[in-house]
Amino acid sequence: MPGPVIEGHKKYEQTCNKCHSVFSKSEKDKLCADCHKNIARDVAGKRGYHGRLKKQAKCVHCHTEHKGRDADIVKLNQAIFDHRQTDFVLKGAHAGAACDKCHEKKKKYHDVTSKCQICHKKINPHVIAKLKQRDRPLDCVACHNAIRWEEIQFDHDKTHFRLNGKHEPVKCINCHPKDQYQNTPVDCYACHRYDDVHKRDKGRACQKCHNAHGWKNLRFNHDKETKFPIKGRHKKLQCVGCHKEDPYKVKIKKECISCHKVDDRHNGRFAEKCNKCHKEDGWDEILFDHGKDTKFKLYGRHKKVVCEDCHSRNAYDHKTSMDCYSCHKKDDVHKKQQGENCNKCHNESGWQKKVIFDHDITRFPLLGLHSALACEECHLNNKYKDADKECASCHKKDDVHKGRLGLQCRACHNSNDWRVWRFDHDKQTEFKLDGKHKKLHCYDCHKKAVVNMKNQLSECNDCHSADDVHNGQFGRNCSRCHSTKTFKNARIKQ
Repeated sequence: MPGPVIEGHKKYEQTCNKCHSVFSKSEKDKLCADCHKNIARDVAGKRGYHGRLKKQAKCVHCHTEHKGRDADIVKLNQAIFDHRQTDFVLKGAHAGAACDKCHEKKKKYHDVTSKCQICHKKINPHVIAKLKQRDRPLDCVACHNAIRWEEIQFDHDKTHFRLNGKHEPVKCINCHPKDQYQNTPVDCYACHRYDDVHKRDKGRACQKCHNAHGWKNLRFNHDKETKFPIKGRHKKLQCVGCHKEDPYKVKIKKECISCHKVDDRHNGRFAEKCNKCHKEDGWDEILFDHGKDTKFKLYGRHKKVVCEDCHSRNAYDHKTSMDCYSCHKKDDVHKKQQGENCNKCHNESGWQKKVIFDHDITRFPLLGLHSALACEECHLNNKYKDADKECASCHKKDDVHKGRLGLQCRACHNSNDWRVWRFDHDKQTEFKLDGKHKKLHCYDCHKKAVVNMKNQLSECNDCHSADDVHNGQFGRNCSRCHSTKTFKNARIKQ
């Protein structure tokens, strides 16, 4: 025997056929593989240092035996050894680590495991038994790299909970306290219970409204996901402005009045159908068109009237009258003498504007100067039906005759002018003026104020009693003897 074998082969020293085959040198490598099965597997699988050798040499070329018990038959030069030839490439902080940090003395290089926790057990803050994902153990490399422990490279997107938005910079321990990775809840409320400003009034399904980019970045589409589209001023409202209670438990009413009852300045006069007139841009934006939506178009001063002036009660339960008098009864200065059809004379522009009453169809047609008079000139105290149509009722102060010619002014005068008058005493009375009567003034006969001219005396003696030299001996009918020319030359008429 050339010399003693190494300590590891000592027990086979007397059994030569364990390493040597008689008459065949090529069988020696196979005999080595029979004992060094791990090396054989590396060579067969082309892994590890021996499996990655470009040219498979004989074992004996590198490992020569019979050099003594303490001989180094490995002859590994740590300074020039290329660790890339192994299953564990040195990267990051590992590249500068000393060999003995991982390879302990008197321990085979091949037997060193590549599991991180074997070397880093003392600085590992995790509970290894809890490091599982989907019931499978998690290795350190699932999260960490060889550069620094703090540089996490775990791909959370491959789990049931994808990290995005503000979840990305969150530290693992914030969601996984005490290394609880298995069965970690993925619902928002499990982590954000104390962030719930709704006090659970909106349920626990935070993701229906919020997203990972921030609480204020709402993704809930009220227009598509509900039957109540948000428009106008509703867009500026906070959710709690309408949803006082949990919307998943308490169904909120969609009618305007359910939220705006205190805003109803109509006090229920228009029921609860706010949207018939108003829209979401504001109460002042009126949608209701009285001209199109009703049978009563608003003209003139009616346009400026507020709704409550006409609709004193619920407009849907009580039909509003469309005649003028139903609203303007208190404004009737005529005291109902002209009836209830105000529109016969007046219009919506104003009571005194463009009055269209035709006075000619009354008992007193307006002629001459009367047509230019204001109504109040004749209709004092707004009396119309009771107005006296006699001239004297209005022109008593203008009567220069002091009533001596009666009250029938129209017998002489007309409505064109007082000075334009005509009266034919011969035709219009039973007392024909002839003789000296023609030269008399009216007042010579009509000396006293009278009401009815028909009651005037027409006998001669009525005027000439003082001239009767006969002292009434021949009666009162002077015309039997005298004429109107003179009292002289009297003769008895047959």
